[in-house]
Amino acid sequence: MSISRLLLTKTCLSSNPNHHLVLIFTRNFSQQQSNAVQTHSVVISNICTLVTQTYQQQQEHYLTRRSAMGNGFNTTPLSLQVDPSLLTQEQALTILASLADQSGSMVALSFFDWAILNQKFRYFIRLYITIASLLLSSGNLEKAHEVMRCMVVVFAEIGKFKDAVDMIIEMHSQGLSPNVHTLNCVLRVAVELGLIKLGENVFEEMLKRGVSPDSCTFKTMVCGHCREGSSVFEVERWLRAMMDKGFLLDNVTCTMVVDTFCKKGNIGKVFGVFEKMGEAGLPPNLINYTVLVDRLCKRGSIKQAFEVLEEMVSKGWKPNVYTHTALIDGLCKKGWTEKAFRLFLKLVRSNTYKPNVCTYTAMINGYCKENKLNRAEMLLMRMIEQGLVPNTNTYTTLIDGHCKDGNISRAHELMSQMVKEGCEPNISTYNSIVDGLFKKGRVDEAYELLRMGFDNGLKPDRFTYTIIITDYCKRAHTKCAMVLFYKMVKSGCLPDIHTYTTLISAFCRQGMLKDSERLFEEAVGHGLVPTKQTLTSMICGYCRDRNIDSALKVFQKMNDHGSVDAIAYGALISGLCKESKLKEAHVLYNTMVDKRFSPCEVTRLTLAYEYCKKDDSATAMDLLDRLDKKLWIRTVNTLVRKLCREGKVETAAIFFHKLLDKGGNVDRVVLAGFLAACYDNDKYSVASSLSERISKSLVS
Repeated sequence: MSISRLLLTKTCLSSNPNHHLVLIFTRNFSQQQSNAVQTHSVVISNICTLVTQTYQQQQEHYLTRRSAMGNGFNTTPLSLQVDPSLLTQEQALTILASLADQSGSMVALSFFDWAILNQKFRYFIRLYITIASLLLSSGNLEKAHEVMRCMVVVFAEIGKFKDAVDMIIEMHSQGLSPNVHTLNCVLRVAVELGLIKLGENVFEEMLKRGVSPDSCTFKTMVCGHCREGSSVFEVERWLRAMMDKGFLLDNVTCTMVVDTFCKKGNIGKVFGVFEKMGEAGLPPNLINYTVLVDRLCKRGSIKQAFEVLEEMVSKGWKPNVYTHTALIDGLCKKGWTEKAFRLFLKLVRSNTYKPNVCTYTAMINGYCKENKLNRAEMLLMRMIEQGLVPNTNTYTTLIDGHCKDGNISRAHELMSQMVKEGCEPNISTYNSIVDGLFKKGRVDEAYELLRMGFDNGLKPDRFTYTIIITDYCKRAHTKCAMVLFYKMVKSGCLPDIHTYTTLISAFCRQGMLKDSERLFEEAVGHGLVPTKQTLTSMICGYCRDRNIDSALKVFQKMNDHGSVDAIAYGALISGLCKESKLKEAHVLYNTMVDKRFSPCEVTRLTLAYEYCKKDDSATAMDLLDRLDKKLWIRTVNTLVRKLCREGKVETAAIFFHKLLDKGGNVDRVVLAGFLAACYDNDKYSVASSLSERISKSLVS
């Protein structure tokens, strides 16, 4: 068995004040050199001598450079000429104890600091406990606490954060009572690791052990809950505890609280926080107000955002480029690009602030959404003229606009331009062009472009998967769509409600209601909120399957949440008509019109025709009379054609006469079809009567 030998060579460099000892580790497997073996105690003694001398030399050199320092100790890591891989963990522990005994705990601490730079000792928990105990014995409590905090951070690196925390609590029984700095360190790491519940448990345990939290403690917990996306109740609970202790909410923490409350939709509570800050003598600042304006704009509350702007100005804060950019972005997303552009021009003319890349990008996005691509292109040129460099988001926004407009060639040009200028396309850039290619039916090109993106190291995101799944569903390849869906989930890319809706709609169209229901329940089980399109697809599917009861349940759910749209009404009315439930369909139709929804032509026609089939043209006429004249004329012309095809020429004649009564234009094609149907069904008198009336109206 090999024996590690330590040969100590002293190298004296008289010309160098930093003369030092060099420890040379050699291995010897030969029996002839056995006389050179030194005992374990000599090895420890030699290393201790080396550590002590090196430490003293570094301290002397440090004090030479600086005549005074707060604690008089050099914090530079010990420069030991030792190969740590040839030291055992047990030897390291012995060295610590010997150094503390012979040269003092600070020298031992310097060896500890050197040792934990090596992986072999970095995660050796007994090393931390030993040095902390030695420091505690010498009365150096602060350094002992520093070691404990170091242990927390280091052990968090390898997933043993809880072990480190348990050891801190255990050290209390050894006489090292935790202090507020150690508590704050533990909480900070817990928050960084997303272990907010563990942080709360530590907080409670520390309180029991007599630790008094400070403002930093509460801020850490408040910010931790904000980052974790905790409920408003939890954030408020910690805010109250903080203020009850007399600690002020600083502007940085306030910004996180504002952001969280806005994301949760509790805007009113933000104003309450602002008010309390003002009462405490630390009113909200420009950043706090800007975050609130931004969040209001993101949720579409533009009017409220401008009210906050007014309040902000009245408090003496002048909005900056970020405030204006948030407002411009919000206005553009609402479709109010002209208002946004007026605000944009105000920035352009300002002597204080000028539009930045984000401002231009927001404005470009607004014009792209309104399909005003020439203006968007002009803004890109203007931006470059101003010396601003468009980023990936700027180019991607414009590329997406051109793709939605069907101009794939311009999208490719822009992509080449951004690459040429050193701006790398991201997966969103590829998604925009791929989606555009799919919509154009250029499937092979779309997959080739995706392959290029993946070759460049890009990974598909949720939108990439959804775009491809949508294409499969459009081509009725639902099996392929589901295979990709499961691959998406397996890769850790969680589907959103739009992915689920695409699949649900496809299965509903194919009459596969069981699969649609399963996916619907799965989406809801994952906490996703069904959209109007999701619910409408389910209604359409149930109606096609003649399952009116289920369709009505979904419709009622939509109605309760105020999300019913014209498509949902139309689908259910058509379904009720197929089941000959005309009374219910008529009631629903009237409700739809009362709520100012405009029934589509299919809905209008379906219900009117069903009444005509039952020879109840009066009711059909009544429900159509609720339409404006233009829609009425168009629907009646279509209804007459349909009735004629079914041979119901006498009913068709009633509507034709009503059309003439209202002074509507007679469609020549409809008239020709009507007369032909009269002759085919031997209704010559009906044809003659209508022809005579038309002739008279033309003469008069």
